[in-house]
Amino acid sequence: MASATAVTAVGSVVGVASGSTAQINDAETTAADSTLLADIPAGQQAEVQTASLTQQADTQAIAADASAKKVAEESARKAAAQTAIDKKEAAEKAAQDAKERAEAKAAKASRSSSSFPVQSSYTIAQIQAMAQSMVPSGQYQCFSNIVDHESSWNYQAVNASSGAYGLFQALPGSKMSSVGSDWQTNPATQIKWGLNYMDSRYGSPCEAWTFWQANHWY
Repeated sequence: MASATAVTAVGSVVGVASGSTAQINDAETTAADSTLLADIPAGQQAEVQTASLTQQADTQAIAADASAKKVAEESARKAAAQTAIDKKEAAEKAAQDAKERAEAKAAKASRSSSSFPVQSSYTIAQIQAMAQSMVPSGQYQCFSNIVDHESSWNYQAVNASSGAYGLFQALPGSKMSSVGSDWQTNPATQIKWGLNYMDSRYGSPCEAWTFWQANHWY
């Protein structure tokens, strides 16, 4: 194995060879170091030089790995933060959309019989126009299907055997008084009650219609 003095001398030479900016100004020191390096057998010189270069490479690799890890961690942190922001914005938008839909639906459903002119009688076209103004457009066809089967849009229809009454054949018909005392004569009151019933029991007129098709009642 080379002596410590020899290794020091070789290290100095390797440092200069690898691009070190250190300048040896002392000519005598340079000459002495060169003499010491020359005293080391050629094979050992190569081993010492190889070990020094390997150490330098390992040091550089460790530094590069640490830098890459830091960059990756920072990128991951930024990506996670952006994902959280995107999810929050999407959730807020979905909540706002749901709120607006609920408000629009409630605005239609909340219309009472006083929202329409009171008449002594109503045509099917007039009753259907009332329903279209109160029922969400995407649910109207399902709503209409149920009324078609229950009463054929006759707001004064009475089931002779059960006593079920009105557009939705409510049993007893008096339960429609929960939304208006004029439930027997005002189709708008019946429509309001029917829509509330479908929403609360099934979730929507279309879900009520799906149940009706399977059971022929709702």
